[in-house]
Amino acid sequence: MFEKSHDIRVLNGLIETTVDSIDGYRRAAEEATNSRFAAAFRGRVTEREQIVGKLRDEVRRLGGDPQDDGSILAAAHRAFLTLRDKVTGSDDASVIAEVDHGETYLNEKWETALRDDQLSPETRSVITQCYSSIRAGHDEWRAAHAGVTSAG
Repeated sequence: MFEKSHDIRVLNGLIETTVDSIDGYRRAAEEATNSRFAAAFRGRVTEREQIVGKLRDEVRRLGGDPQDDGSILAAAHRAFLTLRDKVTGSDDASVIAEVDHGETYLNEKWETALRDDQLSPETRSVITQCYSSIRAGHDEWRAAHAGVTSAG
């Protein structure tokens, strides 16, 4: 039998890391010097906000309280990046590298959730639907990072 509390816990974990990615994309849009990259980052913010909305709806459907915030670890990481940027400067290549790093982490979290055999079919379906967009973001920035790295 599937436990609603388990589904809620997994969904809230995905909400937390996806909110972290929203915050990361907002920061990337502010830091990017290339307007095309900045627009792409803002587009991912909107897309990720929609995903978080779907996950929160599923948590509510299950009778739970959806996660509101990102993680403390991500906040600490952002503070470190801000400090590093003040010391070393920031360019599009480093911004894309950080986005790629964040996307890899997020993708791993979602794949772990999809491998969870204790999820109910309904919750798994919601996660699967949202994951296609998460995967597309990961692939997009992995390719951009490779392109920027090989061009530089």
